Amino acid sequence: MEKVTVKVKSGNSPLVLGLPHVGTLLTKQVNDSLNDRGRILSDTDWHIDRLYDGLIDDVSTVSATFHRYVIDLNRDPSGRSLYPGQNTTELVPLTDFDGNAIWSSEPNIQETQKRISEFHSDYHNALKLELERVKSIHGFVILYDCHSIRSIIPNLFEGVLPDFNIGTNKGASCDPLIERIVVDTVKKYANYSNVLNGRFTGGWTTRNYGVPKKGYHAIQMELAQSAYLSDENVGWEYDDTKADLIRITLTDILTSLAQWKPLLGDN
Repeated sequence: MEKVTVKVKSGNSPLVLGLPHVGTLLTKQVNDSLNDRGRILSDTDWHIDRLYDGLIDDVSTVSATFHRYVIDLNRDPSGRSLYPGQNTTELVPLTDFDGNAIWSSEPNIQETQKRISEFHSDYHNALKLELERVKSIHGFVILYDCHSIRSIIPNLFEGVLPDFNIGTNKGASCDPLIERIVVDTVKKYANYSNVLNGRFTGGWTTRNYGVPKKGYHAIQMELAQSAYLSDENVGWEYDDTKADLIRITLTDILTSLAQWKPLLGDN
């Protein structure tokens, strides 16, 4: 695995895009410990970096190069579940989203702590610094956490997932007007389905950094991969026609967010 675990591109927009699940790199130890199912890396946020690339000028991005099976950057480092009582995957996932075992040799507590120190902390230290830098410019910052997932995963949710799954920790992670901007913008595009705080209300990143009273706003966007991939099965091919269409909607969302300003005295 290459030495660089996190890639940061700094811009002057009030937006910071987080891309925690686009990486596919594995350490040798992780690769050797995964089983054949795990090495497929089926739970990657496939091509999300490509989908968002170039949508808006001067935006900051923080991207992980390593895979979520090394450690999941959108999980609480304490190991606390994001969705108590529901099927989900852990800080270091023991199964894939379908509930299949992914390890021939599961990581122990010591290995997990090592990964928190070497990978989870690296990413979040970089993200925190970028959020602080952008906030110092504007007096506030909006973290837009970019995710995607297969549209049909019976182990995690019933039926077919909407195209746009907007998470704001049930309204707690951002100013209400930011939430409204995203919801209203998506609704302009009738060809896409959407839900606010449905199955995905925002992961640890959204919940941890979204503190509106301090000028930190966070929102998670979980896209159904069927909206921009030609196939959600192994291969996960990017569909240029689908992607070009959804990029119009995403550009509208990001442009509208970049133009938002808090009311005087809000932050």
